[in-house]
Amino acid sequence: MLSLLGVITPLQIAFTTSFLTMKKIKITQVKSVIDRPERQKRTMEALGLRKMNATVEVTATAQILGMVEKVHHLVKVEELAN
Repeated sequence: MLSLLGVITPLQIAFTTSFLTMKKIKITQVKSVIDRPERQKRTMEALGLRKMNATVEVTATAQILGMVEKVHHLVKVEELAN
């Protein structure tokens, strides 16, 4: 499922994720956290993203998707095939 820009949005993943088969997503930092609010910096660090172009693979839980939604303008999200 792709959006108009060709990138999966966190909300699309949330609607397609069932709790019986947890999906894995790949989150990549594409913009810097310089000149961003402290709360966004902490969210990025909590996601495990500390440098530009850093990538983490995580399970798409409600908590992770909520954090991704808060910093969606700083990251790129891809759904991984199981």
